[in-house]
Amino acid sequence: MRASTTDADERPLVELGVVAPTPSTCSPSPASGLAPPGFSRAVRCNARSSGSASGADVAGPSYPGNAISTTKYTAASFLPKSLFEQFRRVANCFFLVVACVSFSPLAPYRAVSVLLPLVVVVSAAMAKEAVEDWRRKQQDIEVNNRNVEVFDGAQSFHETEWRKLQVGDIVKVKKDEFFPADLLLLSSCHDNGICYVETTNLDGETNLKRKQSLDATVGLSEEHSLHSFKAFIQCEDPNEKLYSFLGTLYYSEQQYPLSPQQILLRGSKLRNTNFVYGAVIFTGHETKVMKNATEPPSKRSSVERRMDKIVYLLFAILLFIASFGSIYFGIKTKAELNAGSYAWYLRPDQSSIFFDPNRASFAAFCHFLTSLMLYVCLVPISLYISIEMVKVLQSTFINQDQHMYCEESDKPARARTSNLNEELGQVHTILSDKTGTLTCNSMEFIKCSIAGVAYGDSLREVEISYGGIEEASGYNVHKDSTKSKKYVKGFNFTDVRLMNGEWTKECRRDAIEMFFRVLAVCHTTIPVTEKKSIEISYEAESPDEGALVTAAREFGFEFFHRTQTTISVREYDPVLGRKVDRTYKVLNILEFSSARKRMSVILKTEEGRLFLFCKGADSVILERLSKDNEKPCLNNTKRHIEEYSEAGLRTLSLAYRELAEEEYATWNKEYSSAKNSIHTNHDAAVEKASEDIEKDLVLLGATAVEDRLQKGVPECIHKLAQAGIKIWILTGDKLETAVNIGYSCNLLRKEMETYFVTLDNSGSNAPEGCNQEGSRMCAVTRAHSCRRFVPRRKLGSNDPLVREGAEYAVRRKLGDGGGGGASTR
Repeated sequence: MRASTTDADERPLVELGVVAPTPSTCSPSPASGLAPPGFSRAVRCNARSSGSASGADVAGPSYPGNAISTTKYTAASFLPKSLFEQFRRVANCFFLVVACVSFSPLAPYRAVSVLLPLVVVVSAAMAKEAVEDWRRKQQDIEVNNRNVEVFDGAQSFHETEWRKLQVGDIVKVKKDEFFPADLLLLSSCHDNGICYVETTNLDGETNLKRKQSLDATVGLSEEHSLHSFKAFIQCEDPNEKLYSFLGTLYYSEQQYPLSPQQILLRGSKLRNTNFVYGAVIFTGHETKVMKNATEPPSKRSSVERRMDKIVYLLFAILLFIASFGSIYFGIKTKAELNAGSYAWYLRPDQSSIFFDPNRASFAAFCHFLTSLMLYVCLVPISLYISIEMVKVLQSTFINQDQHMYCEESDKPARARTSNLNEELGQVHTILSDKTGTLTCNSMEFIKCSIAGVAYGDSLREVEISYGGIEEASGYNVHKDSTKSKKYVKGFNFTDVRLMNGEWTKECRRDAIEMFFRVLAVCHTTIPVTEKKSIEISYEAESPDEGALVTAAREFGFEFFHRTQTTISVREYDPVLGRKVDRTYKVLNILEFSSARKRMSVILKTEEGRLFLFCKGADSVILERLSKDNEKPCLNNTKRHIEEYSEAGLRTLSLAYRELAEEEYATWNKEYSSAKNSIHTNHDAAVEKASEDIEKDLVLLGATAVEDRLQKGVPECIHKLAQAGIKIWILTGDKLETAVNIGYSCNLLRKEMETYFVTLDNSGSNAPEGCNQEGSRMCAVTRAHSCRRFVPRRKLGSNDPLVREGAEYAVRRKLGDGGGGGASTR
């Protein structure tokens, strides 16, 4: 093992893990030469370039292998852990004590008559545990033996098992394959290094996540380009945070900041991308998904706990019977010494120790032990084995139930453990997400508000159910003269004022044009053209984003090409009267997050002008507007957003600002410094830099998209409510949207009393009241007079509603005893 003095990337991994690169080679900490606390992970990519054997020696000792185990027991721990699980049961402990005592002369029967049933019951339960754990072991073996292509460093890729992967290996993952470890995305089949992953196994989300490699590695898309690839990665230590990653890539004497956009997590699947190349960073139990995994718990059902309580009661009865008999026996035995009650046939003068009148107390204690063994049948040990047999049969029925088979994924139900089968029939509360669970997660562009003017005539699902909201909300309805139109997925908008280029005749044409331009360029979508079709489809991170880009295309602003630094749009030019191709240079993308609630893109036009386009929740966009915004336009847009929310639509606000060259240059320097930093305050520094540029915005308008309910949802919720099950729907929507979704899915109904509760006094999260203290329902449900509204009040920490954990709650009170509610996070 030798240390190179010319290139930090050439030094062995073990040395790199201790000594950081020198300042001359882009050291992460030039002052100290040591990695910051919590960022000691050191990875030398393509470590097998010097030969597979030496590469294994270098990378092997430093970090664990890639094999995983999710079993509850091992060969060494099975016997003690399983015996502990069995003797947690009260009956087993009781029979164990009785079996030990049965070896004494006090036993009224042979010891085998008690010991044999106990051994059979415990052995059968242990065998069931062993079989279920063996099935987990088989699943682990199947996962560990999956094949993946790994680069040998000298020749080409060859297939190897997942368990043989090491930190620093370069792997090739193909379409619809799972990632074998946590990888750094180097390149993909696309020129811009973009790929899409499905994280259903990690967070349950069906939306595809977009990942993008660094510009420095995007050219590593061929095998021959990997022969000379040498890089060093310093990053955070293994942790359980799925949505964060900090690190630095040292490559070609340059350093590049790493973010979650470049990380491919184990357990996720590659979608809509032919292949990607990645470098292994975390393996085995150090991967993020395994860091989130917990040890298989010891599961005991409520029936089993109830049985223990019943056994306690039976044991108390048994103690009472044995004690009463033993006390009476002691009294009678002691009386044998009296002349009047002398039983000559018992020969008390020559009796054994168990019936000695001179030691009546000890004789009574021996009689007590004998009684416990004699009445042992009062405690039903066979009940446990009967329950175990029933559970095994139930799990078999679950595995073979055709009604629980999913045709789309070709997967039947699988009961990995039979310990909790009976819990399925004892559900009393359901906590359900809304998007993707109750709804189809397939968005459609329905309405929009531009420069204070509302557009869109399409009727929603809720509006149809409740008679429409046009009259209540004051919309100016403009029916499309076209009776039938071609269906476009994600676009269900009708308004002659905007369609077919008619928007050029509107008085606020410039604002409408900028509105459509923001829809067309402020996103991270990828255009896809099928071989047998000339139409362009879009691969988006979320259905909302796909619907907005599709809407821009239908309005005449077709996004058709993207590279790492540019985005091309075919726009309708109102001056020329035809479509023209324009290319915008993408300078920065400030990505969306649940904390930011917005995304922004900074770009340069062909004329050299700098613009910041921003879209996000109205609560964060409106507070960042410039004071120069027209008040009538602002007030109308706010009113339209409220009306859209009341109609159950998902809303986004759009805004922009033009930047000066000097302002952008100063800000970009600060932003780049924050992005390249490696410390615990990294996210806060990046957010502060983003806040500095996302200000003084000009409001353009708002969009409204609809996520339709899945088939059968209202009927299902109605049946569950009739069964007395309490239902809570969790959603991140505005309160008005949550209420209307509650009515459309039958969670809320006319005969219910409705309460609004909020923890703040701002009024921004609750509907405006008919008076200053009350609350009112939205336009769709305002007509129902059988509801009672409670004034909003500030809640203390001891308030029952606070203890229930609802930040904003719409609670319902049923006359038939059912319960439920909806809350917004």
